Amino acid sequence: MNERLDPTGRFSDRVDAYEGARPGYPAALYDEILRPLHPRGVIAELGSGTGIFARELLRRGFLVYGVEPNQAMRQAAERALSECSRFVSVAGTAERSGLPASSIDLVVTAQAFHWFDFDRTRTEVERILRPRGTMAWIWNTRRTSGSAFAEDLERFLEHWGTDYLRIRERYRVRERLDEFLPGERLRRRAFENHQLLDRAGFRARILSASYIPAAEHPAHEEMLAALDVLFDLHQRDTRVSLEMDAEVFWSRRP
Repeated sequence: MNERLDPTGRFSDRVDAYEGARPGYPAALYDEILRPLHPRGVIAELGSGTGIFARELLRRGFLVYGVEPNQAMRQAAERALSECSRFVSVAGTAERSGLPASSIDLVVTAQAFHWFDFDRTRTEVERILRPRGTMAWIWNTRRTSGSAFAEDLERFLEHWGTDYLRIRERYRVRERLDEFLPGERLRRRAFENHQLLDRAGFRARILSASYIPAAEHPAHEEMLAALDVLFDLHQRDTRVSLEMDAEVFWSRRP
């Protein structure tokens, strides 16, 4: 059992898998959170990782501060986005971003908020967010039921994940989001999303999770063999479809 839940180091040994296999987000989700933002609005992404979510923000012309504490992840984003002058990489945390006070119009966190300290992050967001600024939380939420593949994959992760059950419990922080900016109604929308993956892509997608045994783990090879059995059972035309709901929650500062 991996007792270390510190996200600043957990993903350092799987950056390549994360960068290459984690899913993007539907264009409609970006439309939803960016609609009220001025074209010159400033965005901060807390826990920006390898820059997956930031790419579309930058393509649409926004200035984006990517705040990421994990050095390996941050450097991957810097390499991937090196030609974009509107991306500013920041070695900081959600709790201590290092950004100036009242400087941000939209704070987003994609696939990361469950790692943050809720109260300290709220204090930091209140400090950096401008009046009437928006906070948005985004997750690609994998469906765990509704198909034999989804249910078998969930059982696989429950069995092989080093601390999967503990990480899954952290996602319950979504039940508290309406407390984050009191007085403003929390909004939510969900968009269908999926990944069509071949064997190599499916392996990389699963290996990108921090709770999956890494190469040096004694269960790694046995886990990979079980993963191949799962793929073979559910593949159609050498692909499996990983079904997700891209969820966005957002609230505006009073």
